[in-house]
Amino acid sequence: MNKKIAVIKGDGIGPEIVTEAMKILDKTAEKFNHTFEYEQLLMGGCSIDANGVPLTDETIERAKAADAVLMGSIGGNTATSPWYKLPSDKRPEAGLLKLRKSLNLFANLRPAVLYSQLKDACPLKEEIADRGFDMMIMRELTGGLYFGARKTEEVNGVVTATDTLTYNENEIRRIAVRAFDIAMKRRKKVTSVDKANVLDSSRLWRKIVEEVAADYPEVSYEHMLVDNCAMQLVKDPAQFDVVLTENMFGDILSDEASMITGSIGMLASASLNDTRFGLYEPSGGSAPDIAGQNKANPIATILSAAMLLRYSFDMDKEADAVEKAVEKALKDGYRTGDIMSDGMKKVSCSEMGDIIAANI
Repeated sequence: MNKKIAVIKGDGIGPEIVTEAMKILDKTAEKFNHTFEYEQLLMGGCSIDANGVPLTDETIERAKAADAVLMGSIGGNTATSPWYKLPSDKRPEAGLLKLRKSLNLFANLRPAVLYSQLKDACPLKEEIADRGFDMMIMRELTGGLYFGARKTEEVNGVVTATDTLTYNENEIRRIAVRAFDIAMKRRKKVTSVDKANVLDSSRLWRKIVEEVAADYPEVSYEHMLVDNCAMQLVKDPAQFDVVLTENMFGDILSDEASMITGSIGMLASASLNDTRFGLYEPSGGSAPDIAGQNKANPIATILSAAMLLRYSFDMDKEADAVEKAVEKALKDGYRTGDIMSDGMKKVSCSEMGDIIAANI
């Protein structure tokens, strides 16, 4: 099978970790008799340097023409980078928001898995870490507070900022359907997270989720307030299977979930539209302090590539092979600096890529 992948390496450690993910994809293609064609695109700070804007219309069109997008990290040091002296709509992250909206990437999937080999890196109590966890956080990605109308103005002599949180029933329904579909492939449980005791948008969210749940009698579901969910993630993460929530809540909860896995360098993510098209990226940032030093952990990006194989290319066997190759590398004791512990073998970013590729 021949597939075209748009590649956005981005900023900071992005080029290093994406290079390793491409190494894994190439080995997988060789092993399973596929051909992957790559087209390199610019977005973020590197695009600002080259084009004066974080994302060009040409890049959007070229991304749309691909079968999927593999991306690294966007942005730099907010305290020192000249990119952050620009207006907010010209900064690196504005390109990512625009790309998500332009590609209609409304469903963000962030798996949070605690590998048994890394349970010592988990900051939770030993008895909690010993139980492990494997959850999928489903975050609505193109609506809510981040995309609502906003303004800063003077009202009666006082500077006042306003951000608008808006959802309609169609936006809620499509992400809920995707969450229940994925739950059917997992342990058949959905936890819908909202703030229905306060927000009208959450009350609508809850109503629509209940309507969707009626079409999935095999899936058990529950509603949970976001503050309780934040507590339950550190008290008993094993209870969760698919966690469904809106944009801002999902942003916060997925970062919390990533931390309890031991390292954000282990967290993959996918952003999907209503077809098989998706954008795949690690959950971590651009880590400019270690960029270019071959120290970054490429596993999150490699696992994102596995998600690309599974969700956009329908290559489940190939995705399984990549995930098992990662697990074997961890079982064999190989660690990058962020997940290093006593008795393990410390390796560089490129060495970790080589080891995982050899395991496929």
